Amino acid sequence: MQQASANSGTLGYPVNNIAFDAPWQWLAAGWRDMWRVWPISLCYGAFFAALAFGLLAGLIYEGSQSIILAFAAGFLLIAPLLAVGLYEASRRLENSEPVTVGSVMFVRTASPQQLGYIGLILAVLFLFWVHIGMLLYALFFSNNQIPSLADFVPMVLMTADGITMLVIGSIVGGILAVTAFSISAVSIPLLVDQDTDFLSAVGTSIRAMIENPRAMLLWAGIIAALTVIGMVTAFIGLIITFPLVGHATWHAYRAVVDTSGG
Repeated sequence: MQQASANSGTLGYPVNNIAFDAPWQWLAAGWRDMWRVWPISLCYGAFFAALAFGLLAGLIYEGSQSIILAFAAGFLLIAPLLAVGLYEASRRLENSEPVTVGSVMFVRTASPQQLGYIGLILAVLFLFWVHIGMLLYALFFSNNQIPSLADFVPMVLMTADGITMLVIGSIVGGILAVTAFSISAVSIPLLVDQDTDFLSAVGTSIRAMIENPRAMLLWAGIIAALTVIGMVTAFIGLIITFPLVGHATWHAYRAVVDTSGG
């Protein structure tokens, strides 16, 4: 059973207390939404799958495909912003409004400028992660040339410097991922739906994480797992996993945030 948080004096909207297994319900609701508008949802996923595959092809052509590992991890940081059209599709389905290609491609959000601020924060986190990855490689390996993926994997997994770099990179990446998830888990769909400021939206998202840590961490794990599945299938899996997570994120927002007083 969901109950609204009593923290009425804090920044943002009230947050519901949710059950640990609630993320599976959000995923099921997202699955239903995806197939209700499957041509639009799957085309949305196919676009980003093609974009990722094109990036991989370019890196392979340049002999720098090992960088795709850093960019794949960074994708998790900015993905919530890329799914805005899917949030709008689920919002329209919830309100019995027509879902069209135009409404999904050109989303008229309730707080467009405020949404841009969160997008800027996520972009900074993404660039910071890429620079950290490059810095760690430069610190642990004297070779300035970026190796191919065939050389990079054994270099990382079979040398002391590589394992140390991997451990430090995982810790830094984990901190950035938790930070990005905490500020964007429900803030972006909130700004799509409500006319509010980005500080209130971010404050609501952070409080949702603090007050429901087990459920929100489970949700983060599900998102990460589905994203990895989408990527290890040569990005073909993203055609389904990306829209699935996007639609489900809308239902996560609706379950967690109490907008009845907004």
